[in-house]
Amino acid sequence: MAATTIDHVTATAKGNVEKISSDAKYNAKAISKSGAIALDGFQELARAYQELAARNVEKMGDALKEMSTVKTPAEFFEVQQRLIKESFDAAVSDSRAIAELTASVLSASTEPMQKRLQEV
Repeated sequence: MAATTIDHVTATAKGNVEKISSDAKYNAKAISKSGAIALDGFQELARAYQELAARNVEKMGDALKEMSTVKTPAEFFEVQQRLIKESFDAAVSDSRAIAELTASVLSASTEPMQKRLQEV
């Protein structure tokens, strides 16, 4: 009887170790996949910020050129107000786009881990 109990305990322990090992393997895969998705997403965010910076530099140059052509104080204020409004609208739009991209990256990068947690 004691041998049967020892065999049962040994078999149970072996099964538990195999389950833990299997779980660890799947957890590591999920973490690795999340990391890869996050890295790709952060690279995409970096490109978006670079494009935004390049666009802003170009807009600044265009604005300076336009401001240099004004002839009267009234025209100066008119152009200035228009440029301020355009800049504000662009900043809001760009901020919204970056926020949406960031949320998308974070959501995609956590998805493998969320799926793994649901499996467990």
